[in-house]
Amino acid sequence: MDLSSYAELAVRLVNTYDPAHPDHDDLRDLDALRTLVADRPHLNVRATRNDLDALRVLRAELRKIFSASAEGDGTEAVDMLNALLIQHPIHPQISGHDHQRWHLHLTESGSVADKYAAGAVMGLAVLVTEIGIDRLGLCHAASCNAAFLDTTTNRSRRYCSDRCASRSNVAAYRARRQRGDEGGMAAVVPC
Repeated sequence: MDLSSYAELAVRLVNTYDPAHPDHDDLRDLDALRTLVADRPHLNVRATRNDLDALRVLRAELRKIFSASAEGDGTEAVDMLNALLIQHPIHPQISGHDHQRWHLHLTESGSVADKYAAGAVMGLAVLVTEIGIDRLGLCHAASCNAAFLDTTTNRSRRYCSDRCASRSNVAAYRARRQRGDEGGMAAVVPC
């Protein structure tokens, strides 16, 4: 198993809440938590109110990491990530199920929140060490604060989705047209 794939757990959790819209929380109750982990059977068992509360705290800490990275403060982001690695230790285990080669998994012990935290934090740590802290970002779209992982080869991702990129590009185009700037090109005068 590619441990960096666990980093998507961090993104998923951070994106359950946007500080710009405090009245909207996709992690509001246990049913929302079950929905969050519906595709992860090992996390979708016996979630408790304590798990929900712990994941809300983790969400805030992870958002701080994405924010620090997006602001260019990689050292601060790594310091916070290291603190979470200490707080949520992982226990790797070699597995060879379903006729696959031997590979690493994280052990399936602890509460739902413990397992989620260990996976998300370890996934971010692996991703950061493999491709860099600057690959953690927050969407540049005006009305969006979603976290994302920039896995592009040229480190060019600025938006969480094609939808946000398209909306931003259309808004910028309309703003240029309103100013009379047709794409930033100077008028061509015939000789």
